[in-house]
Amino acid sequence: MVERRPRRRPAGSEPDPPGTPTRRAALRLLDAVLRRGDPLDLAAHAATQGLAPADRAFAVAIASETLRWITDIDALIDSATAQILPDDVKSRAVLRIALAQLLALGSPAHAVVATALPLVAGGPRRLVHAILSRAQQDEWKLPERATLPLATAERWAEQWGLATLEAAEAGWSAPPPIDLSFAGDPVAAEWTDAVALAPRHLRLPRGQAVEAMPGFREGGWWVQDLAASLPARLLGDGGGRSVLDLCAAPGGKTMQLAAAGWAVVAVDSSAKRLDRLTDNMTRTGLAADVVQADIRSWEPAAPADAVLLDAPCSATGIFRRHPDVLHRIEAREIAELAALQTELLARAARWVKPGGALIYATCSLERAEGEDQVATFLTRNPAWRVDAVRADELPAAIAPDASGFVRTLPGVLGDAGGLDGFFIARLRAPAG
Repeated sequence: MVERRPRRRPAGSEPDPPGTPTRRAALRLLDAVLRRGDPLDLAAHAATQGLAPADRAFAVAIASETLRWITDIDALIDSATAQILPDDVKSRAVLRIALAQLLALGSPAHAVVATALPLVAGGPRRLVHAILSRAQQDEWKLPERATLPLATAERWAEQWGLATLEAAEAGWSAPPPIDLSFAGDPVAAEWTDAVALAPRHLRLPRGQAVEAMPGFREGGWWVQDLAASLPARLLGDGGGRSVLDLCAAPGGKTMQLAAAGWAVVAVDSSAKRLDRLTDNMTRTGLAADVVQADIRSWEPAAPADAVLLDAPCSATGIFRRHPDVLHRIEAREIAELAALQTELLARAARWVKPGGALIYATCSLERAEGEDQVATFLTRNPAWRVDAVRADELPAAIAPDASGFVRTLPGVLGDAGGLDGFFIARLRAPAG
């Protein structure tokens, strides 16, 4: 009887190790951002289909940390190859996400290597394995601060100076803490690990599950960076007066205004984002009239006592939470958005009652979307004036500038976890 030997699997036909689908999803996310210019949060829905929630979150974390550290990771890769790998080859992409796991996320080396090699099937597996082995043998480390993309660094250095640029790199080097805004005063005993930086606000260390925090289901609070809470704070108590919250979704400012006693009409063009706003309003028990409309063609039924325009912008100010933005936004996109903001600001001004307030805000670190935008508006509308923000209206360590505007830059509250980058102007309509 002839003994039959077991048939060997062809090379590369072994089943993928556990966790490989998650890394494939991270690769798709990276490609969506770097090649197609898609926002990471929008790309995540399609790229992570079929993954369990925890695996989906890990795929997004891998892609986020890769984008945060990509310049420094690429420098390490290039130091280990005789010839520079092209930016668009799969082996570089696989090495990028593998090194992000190894060096930024602290994933076990064996899991990183085991899940990386199947991603380059048919490609230079030996090269990938050799570079990952060298990373471990030579104990590669990332620098203390993540390097910003060159175009962003040059633009911000010119606008804000080298000290702010260094603060931006420090802020980009780790995800920020969690900020909560409250409808009323938080109960201190429930938040022993939190820091209060402003009334109705708490800051918590990162890493906690939001849904598991005290009072989530009861709806007494919502996640909102302290800087993002400033535009609504500058309108004060509503006392039943009317306010238009334009470009309102996902609803943080809408909830603030409703909790402060304003009669809110919240307008946004995105049905999906308005679904989130409606869910948030339902959870918190707050009320607003919600309108899906493009404010370039929409008209309110009547002028309002106040208008808050949180205008569509480059979102470069929220780069700490969304590291993809600095890889997608360049000078051309900033110019296009600035043109849109000019149009929206002119329309919003028509809907303010005589003597009423107009808050213009952007989560941008670009002067073209902030200071320059308001200067253009005031030149074209000389009867309007700046209603200068006072220091006592702002949380400690945040101050208005010489023009009476609020500009939160990297480095503000740096020792306490930093802030998102915002520009906020309060303007006053002519009395009539």
